[in-house]
Amino acid sequence: REVWRSMAALNGTLENGQPERKGAPPLPRPLKNLEVQYTKIFINNEWHESKSGKKFPTYSPSRAEKICDVEEGDKADVDKAVEAAKTAFQRGSVWRQMDATSRGRLLHKLADLIERDRVVLATLETMDTGKPFLQAFFIDLEGCIKTLRYYAGWADKIQGKTIPVDENFVCFTKHEPVGVCGAITPWNFPLLMLIWKMAPALCCGNTLVVKPAEQTPLTSLYIGSLVKEAGFPPGVVNIVPGYGPTAGAAISNHPDVDKIAFTGSTEVGKLIKEAASKSNLKRVTLELGGKNPCIVCADADLDLAVDCAHQGVFFNQGQCCTAASRVFVEEPIYPEFVRRSVEYAKKRLVGDPFDAKTDQGPQIDQKQFNKILELIESGKKEGAKLECGGLAIGDQGLFIKPTVFSEVTDNMRIAKEEIFGPVQPIMKFKNLEEVIQRANNTEYGLTAAVFTKNLDRALTLASALQSGTVWVNCYTALYAQAPFGGFKMSGNGRELGEYALAEYTEVKTVTIKLSQTTH
Repeated sequence: REVWRSMAALNGTLENGQPERKGAPPLPRPLKNLEVQYTKIFINNEWHESKSGKKFPTYSPSRAEKICDVEEGDKADVDKAVEAAKTAFQRGSVWRQMDATSRGRLLHKLADLIERDRVVLATLETMDTGKPFLQAFFIDLEGCIKTLRYYAGWADKIQGKTIPVDENFVCFTKHEPVGVCGAITPWNFPLLMLIWKMAPALCCGNTLVVKPAEQTPLTSLYIGSLVKEAGFPPGVVNIVPGYGPTAGAAISNHPDVDKIAFTGSTEVGKLIKEAASKSNLKRVTLELGGKNPCIVCADADLDLAVDCAHQGVFFNQGQCCTAASRVFVEEPIYPEFVRRSVEYAKKRLVGDPFDAKTDQGPQIDQKQFNKILELIESGKKEGAKLECGGLAIGDQGLFIKPTVFSEVTDNMRIAKEEIFGPVQPIMKFKNLEEVIQRANNTEYGLTAAVFTKNLDRALTLASALQSGTVWVNCYTALYAQAPFGGFKMSGNGRELGEYALAEYTEVKTVTIKLSQTTH
């Protein structure tokens, strides 16, 4: 559908600057009865069974049935993966001796293989997460390909500086890879978040140990097969599926892991940072939760604001750290904004994620499903007005009706807690100072959005809002070139853009004393 194409367009122009083709091509179709090929642990470019002999199931959220069993890695398997990554990073190894341009070429090759297998990967992602297939194909896979190509271009352009010091000294800096990097990825965008970490890490010359979310390991494991096919040396990328308290904790606590990148909940982010401090003070970058304000001023383009706020909160079943989950609307336009938002929500088609007509699939699992319904009930009890939705759909699968609340106040749980579901709380405000104070009155600071035609107002709000990203008259406009990360308890560090390179490199200062002999 056109909505997926238009949202994919936010990632920039077509690959390699190719012009738009006239006439839309037919929509891609998912593969029927796709057999899962890769369920084992990937270490040293080989597939291994878990040392414990354990496996764990992965389920289809839309069909409420098991897809397959996956090898369950734990500390012993992580130790083996870290040893492989450490060996691949040793001086004199094939990977360390490889020139930077060749590293970039390997990243381009991996992007080529993902393009070739795009339908397979989108099908797997939909099977495992329940997100609509067209979203996986046009947004998630598009983002993966563009991110890999962006960092492929950076590989031979990472350089230091020459620094003027005393007359008889030469001083310069080198940017060197950190070493063995851990990556712990979430279940809402399993493949895209993996590539956000893998691409800059490999671009800078690091090696990698990945722990995908236990709910959604299948696309990460498939990437292991493509890493090998692309020609990456053994040990450069290792993938250990398993549970957070075992495999994830083993990576966080490992003394030979030099850096860890995590996307997920603030609660787990704290545990990872604690483990890093208690082990070897490894570097940590965290992309955590958000309770993101979306501010709609009275002079805004109302059609645009309603559409963006709708997509901003309901996209990916509401399971986004960037979700527009606190919509502040200026009083004069509040009733009309609510009316139109309800119309949008009622038109949103919920159902089979493999159906091209579907806008919204199921929630990821029963735990998340129950949490969302419990928060919806809290909204009703605390006095918010339920405009539409608020119920589960059917008795099979984990589907929830798109839900809109009006008359929401800041003290309600739905206005304070990260819902991570298809729920839109809409609040009203009177003036800019009031809305700035209320928008910033949260422990989070990931994203924010402003809708206004007044440039002065837009810039004032963009400056005042305590968020890592502020969108003006748009939402979820993410680019491989632009850094992404949070303020406050939404995390530390940045992913994407040139800024991410600093997270995966160490700066070394070299100072040389010159001979004072003159001839």
